[in-house]
Amino acid sequence: MIEHKRPEDIERMHVTGQFVGQVLAELADLAAVGVDLMDLERHARRRIKERGAESCYWDYEPSFGKGPFRNVVCLSVNDAVLHGLPHSYKLRDGDLLTMDMAVAIDGWAADSAYSVIVGTPAAEDLRLIEATEVALEAAIKVARPGNRLGDISAAIGAVAAEYGYPVNLEFGGHGIGRTMHEDLHIPNDGRPGRGWKLRTGLTIAIEPWFAAGTDKIVYDPDGWTIRSADGSRTAHSEHTVAITDDGPLVLTRRP
Repeated sequence: MIEHKRPEDIERMHVTGQFVGQVLAELADLAAVGVDLMDLERHARRRIKERGAESCYWDYEPSFGKGPFRNVVCLSVNDAVLHGLPHSYKLRDGDLLTMDMAVAIDGWAADSAYSVIVGTPAAEDLRLIEATEVALEAAIKVARPGNRLGDISAAIGAVAAEYGYPVNLEFGGHGIGRTMHEDLHIPNDGRPGRGWKLRTGLTIAIEPWFAAGTDKIVYDPDGWTIRSADGSRTAHSEHTVAITDDGPLVLTRRP
């Protein structure tokens, strides 16, 4: 079922989104050479508890996972791009780190992801991150009443093609609201003018992610962490967006 939210519901999601954006910004500031991934996980847990929020990841158990997820943030390094299971690993100079977090406050969820370079950046990694961010903004721009879901997908795919990156269609964006994952799957490539017609009140998570060399993925033995099949670097950008009469409203902008 697809629920179109009232303005007051969107405002509640905006409160949640602002918190998610703030915590991701804090994690990005903390991510430095020598910092352990579990220190980032502990910081996120502490902030969620202080706010009285609820992690959407804790005990999350989808069909593709291996048992319940018992962490509050996905931390993916280098060739890992999605669902990175936090573990004891000290960040190294040049690591590409993706942080993905979703929480609910007062029953309303928001979801966002952010990729950063730890220490000294490589030009090709900066370009990869830039591609996901440009694709995200292009997709947000067309998230307007009267457009179609395919317009969002096509906007992402066009940026990927411009940068020369392949696109995986297995994992993409989704509806969001009272729960982290609601109906509507948003592939990261598609045909404009096709698919679900966008209406005011629809809330979605748009999340372009690319691997530098392949559209194929593999899973770690942990059953969660997804990597590029060829070991190439990956990046992921995501925002929760509300479609309003005044255009797209990004609910998870970082301060």
